[in-house]
Amino acid sequence: MKIGIFDSGVGGITVLKEALKQLPNEEYIYYADTENVPYGTKPKEEVKGYIFNVVKFLADKDIDALVIACNTATSIAVKELRKKYSFPIIGMEPAVKPAIEKSEDKKVLVTATTLTLKEQKFQDLVTKLHSEDIVDPLPLPKLVEYAENFIFDEEIIIPYLQRELSSYNLDEYGTIVLGCTHFPFYKDYFKKIVPNHIEIIDGNEGTIKHLKNTLNLEDSTLWRRSKVTFYLSGKEDKEVLKKYLDIIR
Repeated sequence: MKIGIFDSGVGGITVLKEALKQLPNEEYIYYADTENVPYGTKPKEEVKGYIFNVVKFLADKDIDALVIACNTATSIAVKELRKKYSFPIIGMEPAVKPAIEKSEDKKVLVTATTLTLKEQKFQDLVTKLHSEDIVDPLPLPKLVEYAENFIFDEEIIIPYLQRELSSYNLDEYGTIVLGCTHFPFYKDYFKKIVPNHIEIIDGNEGTIKHLKNTLNLEDSTLWRRSKVTFYLSGKEDKEVLKKYLDIIR
């Protein structure tokens, strides 16, 4: 089965990594729209145009299913895309529900792009869960920029996170949600600077489980190396994106 995965840039590679772990026998096309990254700081209608161009490209490759490995793109366009295309389309949203369940009596800090946190879809999710009083949003746009430029230096990342988190009393929080697919690249840095009781979660595992169930794919007793083809804004790539896949544990 041929599965398309796309993001504004390299963040969705963290989702691809989870797909390769859970579904190692499928064929994948990964598309990074690097000419237009980041989506999360641009006007909504402009971003929607980029998204529809990407999905048309992948549809022309005869994919059997699509994973929108981008919270921003999901919130902007998933409903319209599902009306336009007949193949299953799996979107992403910040893992607020599991975060609330894990937080017990403490609060939840949701990190994401500025656009994701401003979108009605996110507001509706928080309202639906009756969690307005315990969920706090924190945009971290610089992490997208750092990931896109392959910046993983501790001396750069940790001071940035410390500055952004400095106005929060972290003892009040039980979970931190990594609500952008770029952010799991930096999960270990979060762990270094937040209290030990805080659990850091993302939506990647749940997204791929949903894909697996939607396509009725079974665990295989036979394993073969997955075929992955990478594209950078329509141009096939054999090096740049693979190096990101290789650094994820």
